Amino acid sequence: MSGPNEFLREARERTPSRRAPGEHMSRSELADTICAWLWDTTEIKYDLDGHYIAKLERGAVRWPGAAYRSGLRHVLGIASDSELGFFPPAGVALNETEPTPPSSMVGHDDDLVNAGDESIALLSYAEESNVGDLTVEQLHADIERIAQSYLRTPIRPLFVKSRAIRDRAFALLAGNQAPRQSRDLYAAAGWAITLLAWMSVDLGRPDIAEGHTRTAWACAEAADHDVLRGWIRATQHTAAYWQEDFARAAAYAEDGLRYNAGTARLFLASAASVDLARLGRTDKARALLDIARTMVVRPAESEPGGVLLCTPERAEGLWANTHLAFGDVRLTSDHADHSVALFDAVPYALRNAGSERMARLQQAKARLLLGELDGAIEAAEPVLLVPPEYRVRPLIQRAAEVAALTTPYVRSPKGRMLRDRVADFTQRTGLPTRPESPDRRPVLEEQT
Repeated sequence: MSGPNEFLREARERTPSRRAPGEHMSRSELADTICAWLWDTTEIKYDLDGHYIAKLERGAVRWPGAAYRSGLRHVLGIASDSELGFFPPAGVALNETEPTPPSSMVGHDDDLVNAGDESIALLSYAEESNVGDLTVEQLHADIERIAQSYLRTPIRPLFVKSRAIRDRAFALLAGNQAPRQSRDLYAAAGWAITLLAWMSVDLGRPDIAEGHTRTAWACAEAADHDVLRGWIRATQHTAAYWQEDFARAAAYAEDGLRYNAGTARLFLASAASVDLARLGRTDKARALLDIARTMVVRPAESEPGGVLLCTPERAEGLWANTHLAFGDVRLTSDHADHSVALFDAVPYALRNAGSERMARLQQAKARLLLGELDGAIEAAEPVLLVPPEYRVRPLIQRAAEVAALTTPYVRSPKGRMLRDRVADFTQRTGLPTRPESPDRRPVLEEQT
């Protein structure tokens, strides 16, 4: 790929604007002027616009069709294509038809021939791409590695890598590629931004996460990718949930159920039941819980895995949370126990470490509510050994909920020990710090 076409840009900037005296001709004005001249010359309507002129100036298109080259030469007052920085690709015959004034003698056969010549002239542009399939495949492979290793390796390098994938995808989108490759690049950018949003929640900034998800949603729309849409809604739910805005969290989760979104549907139905139970909307919460329990879902081929995959053990942890909101402590314990048992049966390398830790703390909360202090200590022990760099904000908050339930046990040495260990756990973290404000809750926008 050659560099920017400075010849064309300089020629345009030497040409005075007809719309704004004293200024040079803009890309859009240049395109409109060429289209007007081509209509006057050929009575053919062309759709040249400022975006295509920008591609020419960037060097993304090195040999436009004969009509566009003629229009550029005429409007810019240039004698030859080479003076505009255009050189034909090797092997291309220079027998393209130049635009000619319309004639009443030109028949349909001539129109057909001219249209065929124009299509041939556009062949090199249609075949041109700045990205190969292996490049796109590598971007998606990198996303899978990040999602699957999340919270089992330090967050900071994964955050940097996700941002790099996002920027790489958008840099490639600025060039020319086939529509299928564009959709794949938008999907890669959307997954990378969704990971950035999820990490932002875990690092204590759900307000920043919401900004990420808006751009991720635009990428999902451009890629027409339902699985990505589903996981963006799951991320938006999570950002709202950890701001204790359960109504908006439920709205995001329920909206996400509209899409055929792989295992995200299991997460969304389960998460919505938690939100609605927190809001006191018990009947609807139970209905969604029943839907989640009977749901048969399979991972979609495009799901990255890890944090962006809802397994049965992850869903069981969410169901335990729903029953805790109902006040059903025994069912909370049963689902938390089942979740932990399922996690224990999965090889460590394939576990969602964050969801497993949350399930174990849910198990500890149920034990405390049932009067089983020793069981609570046993359940919390693996989590309390987690190194500070993996103590993300939601985990800290759930650990604080465990600490609050130790109050009836503080007269016993074991109860005080558990309370003190949880307090130490919540104070020693790798989370970034930021100044406190009188009201840390951001202004929440209505869902769009």
